[in-house]
Amino acid sequence: MAKIPVGISTCLLGKNVRHDGGHKHSRFCTGQLSRYFDYHPVCPELEAGFGVPRPAIQLRQQGEAVRLMESKGERDYTDEMTHWIDGALPGLEHLRGYILMAKSPSCGMERIKVHNEKGRTIHRDGRGLFADALMRAYPLLPVEEEGRLNDSHLRENFIERVYAYDDWMRLNENGLTRAGLVAFHTRHKFQLMAHDEPGYRELGRLIANQKDEPLETVAERYFGRFMEIMKVHIRRGAHANVMQHMMGFLRDALSDSDRAVICEQIAAYQREEVPLVVPMSLLRMAQRRRPVSYLEQQEYMAPYPEDLGLRNRI
Repeated sequence: MAKIPVGISTCLLGKNVRHDGGHKHSRFCTGQLSRYFDYHPVCPELEAGFGVPRPAIQLRQQGEAVRLMESKGERDYTDEMTHWIDGALPGLEHLRGYILMAKSPSCGMERIKVHNEKGRTIHRDGRGLFADALMRAYPLLPVEEEGRLNDSHLRENFIERVYAYDDWMRLNENGLTRAGLVAFHTRHKFQLMAHDEPGYRELGRLIANQKDEPLETVAERYFGRFMEIMKVHIRRGAHANVMQHMMGFLRDALSDSDRAVICEQIAAYQREEVPLVVPMSLLRMAQRRRPVSYLEQQEYMAPYPEDLGLRNRI
C-alpha cells in the first residue's frame, strides 16, 4: 500500500531548522509512523526567509491584531510570514493529516503565549500563524501536535482520522458517485457507531435521503459531520456495544464457549483490565474462521495498520 501524504514540522524530522540551529526530533514520527506516512516537511520560519540561526519570535497583541514579532526587538515578521503562507497553502491540499510542533508562534496548534507590547505574557490561548491559516484553509484535515501524540488515546484518534480522511480523498479522486458515498458510509458504520451513535444515525438518514439534494451538497454536509463525529473520544462502553453488535453477525462462527470467552473479555475491557486489542483479536479470529462479508467491509475491524499497536494501549 502506498504511504499516506502527511505534513509535518521539519524540526520533528531531526533537521536543524529552529531559531537556535537545533531541532525537536520525534522518534515516534521518524520511526513507527514513517513506515506508513510520506512526510511533507515544512518549516514556515525558514521557508519564509528568516534564516538559521535567527532571533526568537513571539506572538504580540497590538490592538485587535496579533502580530509575529521579534522577542527581544521590534522587528515585525507578520507580513513576510503571511505572504509566504498565502503562497504555500494551495500546495498542501493533497495532505491527509498534519503533525505540528507545539509551543511555536508559527506552528503551535493551541495554548500559544500571546504577549503585550512590553513582551509580557497576557494569555496562553493563541495559535501559531501558520497553524491557524492551515486549519482555516483545511478545517476537516486531521491536525495534531507532536507532544500530544504521547497520549495513547489522542494518538489513536489522530491516526484513525488520517486513514478515514485518506479514504474520503481517494473516493473523490476516483470520482464521487452516490453509490460511492453509500459504500463509504457502509464501511465506516461501526466506527461512527463507536464514536457517536446518535451522529451515526444522523448520517444514516442523510444518506437515505441523499437524492433530495445535489450530490456535491450532500457530500459536503456528510463529510463535515463525519469528521466532527470522528473527533469524539470513544468510551469503553461504546466500544463494548459495537463488539457485542459484531457478535450478532458472527453467531454461526461462535460456539457457546467462544461466545462466553469473548463476553468475558469485553467485560474485562470495560473494567480496564485488558486493552481493546484483546476482545477485538478474538472477534477477528472468529471472522477469519467463518468470514461475514458485511464485517469484512468494516474499517472498524482494522482502521489502521495493526503493527502500530495502537489498540494495545487503549
